[in-house]
Amino acid sequence: MKLALFDLDHTLLPIDSDYSWGVFTLEIGWTEAGVFKRRNDEFFEHYKAGTLDIHDYVRFATEALRLQGPAAAAAARERFMRDVIAPQLLPPAHDLLDDHRNRGDQVVIVTATNEFVTRPIAAAFGVDELIAVELERDADGWFTGAVRGVPSVREGKVTRVEQWLAARGLGWADVETTFYSDSTNDLPLLERVDHPVATNPDARLRAIASQRGWRILELFDKK
Repeated sequence: MKLALFDLDHTLLPIDSDYSWGVFTLEIGWTEAGVFKRRNDEFFEHYKAGTLDIHDYVRFATEALRLQGPAAAAAARERFMRDVIAPQLLPPAHDLLDDHRNRGDQVVIVTATNEFVTRPIAAAFGVDELIAVELERDADGWFTGAVRGVPSVREGKVTRVEQWLAARGLGWADVETTFYSDSTNDLPLLERVDHPVATNPDARLRAIASQRGWRILELFDKK
């Protein structure tokens, strides 16, 4: 099997969907402007620096939707997809995914953003296989604010891909793997696959990719 793995934020999307969801909840009045924006920005800086505590972040990032309840959260997510995400589903990303599909590759999105935000984005890209941060649910089936299982962040992405393979009776030796990512947060998986591709890379990943001779892909035009 040839396996094409894709990070999502700043890789297939030119924006960060997790951060953008936070901004969206602020704009629709679900959160308090000053406090929320400051904390959202702080968490985003920690993510870029590779120091994010994913458990703290998920509790923070899901608080507003948990308080609103399932119906309101679903309606807001539909609006978020229409107003924020749909304009960012750009042709180069669709073309790259289609190129792998046309070659018969299995396409999987592997993201550090939670499943609530990313599942409809994966569907909009036509990708059925999504490895995202899974959210714990209570007895009523609603989110508790905790992470379920291994979060797909940094080394956790390697673990989650290994679990995905094992569920299909496969191991690394059974697949030829390509992984596209923009961030040094994803170095563990970039180093594990057969073909790492630094995609729209940040400065640190660009330097590492240049030193190691990895392919560098600019998927979106610089503005």
